[in-house]
Formats: sequence, C-alpha cells, structure tokens
Amino acid sequence: MKTITALSLYLLVSSSSVYAQNPLLDYPIVDSNVSGFYSNDSQIKAPQQGAPFYGQDAHYQINKPSYTNNQNGTVSDNITGLMWQQKMGEKLTYQQALKQAQSLKLGGFSDWRVPSIKELYSLMQFSGRVKGQKAVTLFIDTKYFQQPLGSPRQIDAQTWSATQYVGRTMRNDQTVFGVNFVDGRIKGYPKYHPRSRQANKMYFRFVRGNKNYGKNRFINNGDGTITDAASGLMWQRADSAKAMNWQDALDYAENLRLAGYSDWRLPSAKELHSIVDYSRSPQTTNSAALNPLFSITAIKDPQGRKQYPYFWSSTTHLDGRNPYSSAVYFAFGEAQGRMHNRLMDVHGAGAQRSDPKSGNKKDYPQYFGPQGDIRYVFNYVRSVRTIKR
Repeated sequence: MKTITALSLYLLVSSSSVYAQNPLLDYPIVDSNVSGFYSNDSQIKAPQQGAPFYGQDAHYQINKPSYTNNQNGTVSDNITGLMWQQKMGEKLTYQQALKQAQSLKLGGFSDWRVPSIKELYSLMQFSGRVKGQKAVTLFIDTKYFQQPLGSPRQIDAQTWSATQYVGRTMRNDQTVFGVNFVDGRIKGYPKYHPRSRQANKMYFRFVRGNKNYGKNRFINNGDGTITDAASGLMWQRADSAKAMNWQDALDYAENLRLAGYSDWRLPSAKELHSIVDYSRSPQTTNSAALNPLFSITAIKDPQGRKQYPYFWSSTTHLDGRNPYSSAVYFAFGEAQGRMHNRLMDVHGAGAQRSDPKSGNKKDYPQYFGPQGDIRYVFNYVRSVRTIKR
C-alpha cells in the first residue's frame, strides 16, 4: 500500500497550519518575517513569476510570527504553542542553566526547560541586520523579547540551546549549539574554555509547552518525495546533484516538476533548518546531519576528504558592507574553516551561516573571517512545497 494513504488521512483531520488551532501539526515553521526582495547586490521590487530572482523568501509568507505578551514575564508564541521567558538574566554555564530551568517558577508554571536548537531557532527573524560586529536591527522581535547586546563586541550575546553537538569542533572541543540573535546565525560554541578548561557561559532563554516541537514525522512517499507530517511540508528526497549560485538555486526549485507537483520552491532558512538531524554528523555516524530517508550528494573538501555540501535557502542574510549580497545556507556536513593552516570543523554539522550569492566559480572555495569559514558560493538545493489542505 502506498504511504500516500497515511498522508491522506493526516490531511483529512488537519484543518489549520497554526499549532494553537491544530495540535496535530505540532511542528509548524514560523515565517522568517522577510518582506524585502533582493537581487545579488541590491534591494529590488518584487519579481514577477518567471523573472530573475523569483521564488525568494518574501514571495512565500506562511505562518507569520504572532506573539502574546502575557504580562507576567512570559510570551506565548501563537504559531508554535511554545511559551517563552521574556527576559534573560545573567550568562550561565550549561549545567547552571539546566539546574535553573528545573527550579524556575515563572508565570505560575514550573515546567520550564532549556530549549532545543529547533525550538530556539523558531524565534529567528531575518528582518534583522548586522554590520560587522555591530547590530543594526536584531534578529528577534524586540517588541516582545528582551535581547542584550554583547560587550565590547555587540555580536557576543549568543543564546545557547540544550542541543549538544554529537561531534567535536575546533581542537576536539565539546560543543553546544546556540543562536545568535544579534548577527543571525547558528553555530557550535565550546562548552569549556580551551586553555583554562573553565566552563564557558552564555545567555539562556527558557521555554515550556509543546514538547513535540522540532520532532519530525517523516513519510517516504515512494515517488521521490518525503513528507514531514509534523510540519506540513513535502521535500525533494534527492538533492540537485550539482552546485549552483543563489539565483540559479531559485530557478532550479521554481522549475522543478516532481511527483506530479509543480509548486516546488527553494526553502526559507527556517524551513531548511527543520530537516537538520542533530543526532547525526560525519564524525559520529559517518553521514550528513540528515535523516537517512533522504539522499545527499557527497563532495570533496579542499583537502580531498569526503564532505557534504552546503545547501542554499531562499533567505537573504543582511550583513556586511553590502547587506544584500549574501544568502543563508545550512551545513549538513561539517561547517569547516581553516585555522592555523588546518582545515577543521569550526562550527558543527547543522550550523547556519551565509555565502555570497554569486561569483566566479574558479575563484572558490575561499576562506573568510576569524575562523576561516569555507565559502563555496556554489551550493546545493533541496526543494520544498507546502501540503495543500
């Protein structure tokens, strides 16, 4: 019997894409709050279908962010069913945060926890903008959430999650994934200082409610597609099998015809993040950070070792001198960089960074920033579509 039967039953009982109205869809992806349209290097008017740069994030606004200030130090997310601590206190070690969450009494509730990386990333908004080490607009809704800035660098205000990297970064460092709501990225941060071995401290924002958020329910439809019944998204089982720049990635997804569907698109950053599997990594499972129901192309890193590609999203990352020139990608393999003349996993499989949208292919890969991040620029694609009710 084809697995589409299970999908049909799921669609029959589902009536809304918002968790508060339909708890059967327990992993709705919150929109990234992008309203602007961008070319490779400038802001543009909304492209029409078939025109260059059609299919980017702002063309598909689904589950727009919606919050309720409960006036008791908590904020409810009306999309995800999660309730959040409105303000973060002082920085804590990982162990201190776990202990504090267990003892926290806030808003009349005592079931607080440290959020997973997928729960925490649900708060990310790519209407934010950063310029170097300085914040321009934060990547979180500051009408509802208090977000401190770092000092002396404003970007040093990372928020840790409960998700520990199953591999190791840098020089065999135990690593915890965090979201930076000042510069709009996910990366792994060492749990301990590499020299002193003292426990590092980060900010934490505790959460409660919807314990199924971030848990996929994948169905192999047997036709080259994978359905996630938790998020209501259908995915291309294979990837593009070739690397391309951002504009070509948009075109590839928009023009895909697969399993009788023609409404495929390049996923937003938050949609793409939803299929990262943080229980897997090249170091620990000899695989990408991706459920094995999916297939993924293997590539060679600049030193000729087996690696997995970075994947484009449809989301522009407003950063740098020209804030329109980079787009978000996710590393399903190691997020490598070159430091001390060595190529190493500097951010962890499942990190979210950004690459220039275009360039001369023969000039890449290059290395950029203090951790020598590899810039491939020509990245891979896995298309998505929304299941219609």
